[in-house]
This record gives sequence, C-alpha cells and structure tokens, in this order.
Amino acid sequence: MELEQAKKRVEELRAVIEKNNRLYYDQDAPELEDFEYDALTRELKELEAQYPELVTPASPTQHVGGTPSGRFAKVTHAVKMESLLDAFSYDELRDFDRRVRDAGIEPEYVVEIKIDGLSCSLEYENGELVRASTRGDGVVGEDVTANVRAIKKIPKKLKNAPEFLEVRGEVYMPHEAFQHLCAEQELQGAAPFKNPRNAAAGSLRQKDAKITGSRGLSIFVFNVQQVRGKELTTHAESLDYLKSLGLPVSPRYHIVHDIEDAIKEIEQIGQNRSKLDFDMDGAVIKVNHFAQRDLMGSTNKFPRWAIAFKFPPEEKTTLLRDITVQVGRTGKLTPVAEMDPVLVAGSTVARATLHNEDEVLRKDVRVGDTVIVRKAGDVIPEVLGPVLSLRPDDARPWSMPKECPSCGSPVVREDGEADYRCISIDCPAQALERLLHWASRGAMDIDGMGEEIVRRLVESGRVSDVADYYTLDEVELAQLQTGRTNKEGEPICLGQTIAKKLVAAIDESRTRPFARPLFGLGMRHVGKTMAETLARAFPNMDALMAATEEQLAAVDGVGPKIAHSTYLFLRTPDNVQVIERLAKPGVRLADDVEAQAADALPQTLEGLTFVLTGSLTQSGMKRDEAGAALKARGAKVSGSVSKKTSFVVAGEAAGSKYDKAVALGVPVLDEAALLRIIETGEAPTADGE
Repeated sequence: MELEQAKKRVEELRAVIEKNNRLYYDQDAPELEDFEYDALTRELKELEAQYPELVTPASPTQHVGGTPSGRFAKVTHAVKMESLLDAFSYDELRDFDRRVRDAGIEPEYVVEIKIDGLSCSLEYENGELVRASTRGDGVVGEDVTANVRAIKKIPKKLKNAPEFLEVRGEVYMPHEAFQHLCAEQELQGAAPFKNPRNAAAGSLRQKDAKITGSRGLSIFVFNVQQVRGKELTTHAESLDYLKSLGLPVSPRYHIVHDIEDAIKEIEQIGQNRSKLDFDMDGAVIKVNHFAQRDLMGSTNKFPRWAIAFKFPPEEKTTLLRDITVQVGRTGKLTPVAEMDPVLVAGSTVARATLHNEDEVLRKDVRVGDTVIVRKAGDVIPEVLGPVLSLRPDDARPWSMPKECPSCGSPVVREDGEADYRCISIDCPAQALERLLHWASRGAMDIDGMGEEIVRRLVESGRVSDVADYYTLDEVELAQLQTGRTNKEGEPICLGQTIAKKLVAAIDESRTRPFARPLFGLGMRHVGKTMAETLARAFPNMDALMAATEEQLAAVDGVGPKIAHSTYLFLRTPDNVQVIERLAKPGVRLADDVEAQAADALPQTLEGLTFVLTGSLTQSGMKRDEAGAALKARGAKVSGSVSKKTSFVVAGEAAGSKYDKAVALGVPVLDEAALLRIIETGEAPTADGE
C-alpha cells in the first residue's frame, strides 16, 4: 500500500474507531462487536507501524477511548488508569516476554482473568469508602460515588485498613442479573442491553443511584493504585492483602515463572470460561514485582509490564431445522431459530433469537441451512448467518406469518418499526401480563390481585381477559387452589377472608376515572399520561372508539404514531368485545365533562422547548408519554436540538442529542428533574434548577 492510500485508510479507521469509542465508553451502546473493533484497531496499529509519519497524538492508538460525559462531576486521577496492550496469538505473548527480558529483567508473572466490565477506582480513607470514579480517558473520569455506594457487593468499610487506599477494579453484571434485566426491558417495550458489559456500564452511570443499586452489579478488584500505611512489594501479595481487607479480588490469579507456563494457564482459563457467572474476554499477564514494573515504565497509553490476551468468540455450525415465532407478553412477535443441539461456550444451544424479520432477511437465513452460532457476550445464543457453500437446494426462505400463532389475530407492523405485534387483547400469550397490568396500582388498583393469584385464575381457565375479573364471586375465589399443600398433602385454597377482600377490591375498581381503564387496557404507546390526554379529548369510550385516525392524531400530544396504534386497537374485534363486556358490570368508561374541564392543567411551560433523548428507566414512561405530559402544560417538544432549545432531558444511554446539547450549551436535565416538572408544573430555571 502506497503512503497516500495508507493515509486515507488510516483516516477511515480512526473515524470508525473513535465513533465506536464514544458509543462504547460514553453511551454504553457500541455498534461493533468486540472482535470487529479489535480487528480494526489492529489494522490501524499495523499501518501506523509501517508509516510512523502518520502517527498523531489524537490517534485512538495513543489514548484511552472514554471521555467524561458531563452528567457527573469530573475526577482527576492521581494515578493514571491505563489501558492494556492486546495480544491475539501466543506468539505475541512470547514477543512480550522477550521485551521484558531485553529490559534486563528475569520476570515472575501473575496470570489472571480479564473481566469484561467497566473500570472503576475506589478510594478508602481509614477504611471508609470516600470516592468512586470511572476511568474516563484514563486521566479524568466521572464521580460515581453515590451509585457505587448503592452496590451491595462493594464494601463501604474495610477492617484493619491502611490510612489511605485506592484500588482499581472492574464493575460487572453477573449473567443471572443480566438476563433478568433484559426480561424486564422486554416487558417495558425497551430495547434490551446488547451484553452484560454495556448493561453494567449503563447501570453504573445512572443519575438515580436507586436504579444502580437494583441492577445486581458486583466488582472484582485487580490492582492497588495508591496506598499509605502499608508496604507491598508484589502484585500477588497486594491481591492477597486486598482479599484480607474484605475486597472481592480477581477470582483466579496464579504466579508462573516463564511465558510457556503463562500460556498453559491461559489455556486453562479458556477451558473453564463457560463455568463462570460473569463475562470475561481473555486473560492478563503482569510482571509480579513492583520494582521491576518501575524499571519498565509505560508508554503514553499502555504499561510495558503487562499484556492482555483476547479470546476469540467461539463459533460452531449446526443445522437450522425450523424458524418458529414466539409471542412476547407485550404482543411482540420474535422469530426463533430451532437448531440441532450444539455445544457452544460450554453449554448446549438448540434455540436462538433471530430478533425480527428484517434481521432474518439481512442475514439470508433459511430453513435447512447450516448456520454459524455463537454466544453474544458468552451468554445469549445468536445466529451469525448461513454457510452458503453448504446450502441445500430445498432451503426455504422465511417470512413473518400474517396471523398471530397464539390466537390467530392479524399481526401489524407500524411504520418505522422493525417488530410485528399481535394487538388482540384476548391473545393467550399476552393474557397474564395484560391481566396483571389491569390490576396494577397505576391502572385499576385491584389490591391483592398479585401474580400468583392471576396465574392460578388463568391456569384454571376461569379468567382469560380483564372483563372476566368482574364475573368472579367470593365462593369460587375462596376455593381457588394456590398450588401448595398442607401437612396431610391436601391442596391449600385461597380462603374466604382473602376472597372477600379481592371481590371488594374488584368492585371498588369499577369507579376509577375513565383514564385508568384506558391505561389498563394496555394499548401500544398509551401509558398513564397518554391515557389522561385521550380521556380529556374524548369524554367517553364511545367517542374515542368513533374517532378517526386523523381526529386522534389532531389531539395535542398524540401525533400519528400513537393515533395509528390506538385506532387499530379499538377496531380489533376481540378488543371491542372485551370493552363491551367491561361496560356491562359498570366499569367507568366515561368522565364528567365539567369535572374534566376543571382538571385542565395550567400552561406553566408555555414558550419552552424540550428535547427528550435516551430511555426513561426511573419512571418507566416512554418518551412519547413524557412529551405528552410536557405538552399538556403548554411546552413544545421537538425531535432535534438547536440553540433555541430550552432544555434537553437525558435519560439512560442518551445519544447524539445529548452531545449536541453540551456542545451548544443547552441546559441538560436528568429524569428526576423531568418528573418534578411534570408533577409540579414549575418551569426550571436556565441552569436546570
């Protein structure tokens, strides 16, 4: 490659890598898989080595990728939090060993697991945790002390601690916590995190520490950054000492005396990686003695005394027998690959999500193909694509069915969305979640109607939709079996006392204001605030059901997307039947017009323009709902940031709109501030207070 070609390619690589650095470190939402990112970085390093004149201080090979976001106070690290040089072959590890020995050192190495999480510094004074910060760019990070204090697995006080101690560790999300979080996000209609590393980073950098504390995060400490009041001479000694203080240290670390033994230990780590309950993407080799480390020093990015070996993602091939469709609790239809069982990363995989129809078409996956399978983040099985050379002549292209496989109702795909959905309120696959939603506090507030009772009612065939609640009586509820038995082995029933309370709660729910059953129906995009908006515009269910799509879209705060989904829902025969059955027992499907007018909100936000970005995880609101609540008080909600924007509300994983707001000097509000505005109607000042 000539110099001019190399220069052009270097610029292309830097642009892609820097973009992914921003997405990975700052927004916790990378577009590239780790192995793709590593391959691009490796190509850039090779070109810069071949053409040293192209190396610049701004190159991503010369600095750590992250930058402080601005959402947290900045922390300047007293000891730089360096990155590690990556190796992808054992020969590169042998080259590292030669460099160490060429420096006149007869090394002793410590080999430990490379945990895939978010690097974090913890500072303790006389055993008390006083500050926690992210790595950021290695020199300046973010103060996340309040969030770290909310993580149960991180000690807030150390016994027999020195005067001052700063340690570095990796905050991670265990696999079980990650799977639980993804299930919750799916239920809320939010896009799940891509892998546990992104989930850990996004959870640690929440503005609300309660959310961080609820995510099941943990940490492994792997380095002493600073210490006063204790002399330490080796890395292994320091890890033993940190463990004695009560800190969770690297789960596996071994001392070896030559590089070949280090390679054997790395092979052992790789063979056992599937048994771990957290993500790891390799192993780290470190010179053990601190005095030898001081002799070797560091580059402007990497220590010369350590190297990280990266494991490639394990991929296997297997036969794709069929593509089935799974109906989620929110009605989302997901294609699922049904495969011959194959062992991948330590466990047997026979099913894998294909996400949506567009992904199936993009990958050109067909029934009968031999497909390549791996685990994203060593956790979630995914199909990478077909082996085209092995494709049989009778391999069948796949498309989404036109009817729901659970209930037979038509499925819809809204403009601009990748997912198909079943919108029938009577769909069995959605029944449990819809029934629980109807009884929830924000909707009809049927006290005592929890998941166990609802599940038993569904399994018994007594309740299949929300209208069935209003046909229940005390006698049959009292006789409902709980699934438990007494000492004699006889089934335990719900009993008269609980049954009486439940019937009373059901009766009381009939009187809830019209907006509550609207919200309780679980219409797509219609949260609590949007239900209130619709109830103000249409005083009864008859008026709402008679409205055209254009009339719905004309309501301030609704718009075409919500109007379309509402219109479809109210014209689905199964849904209409349920609504008619709700009217018979006296569920309130109308509001008093005069009372409604009296409830109109003061237009205290008139003249202000808001832009919403990121996910609103604290309240569970969708951005459309939050926008409707702001509009109800007179604000304008825009989709783009400009100098005329009054405030940008940044939720979890805020994107480019947040960056533009910072660049333009537009005040940025967190979700807590948004909720205060919606609740009080008070306009924030220019500084967001």
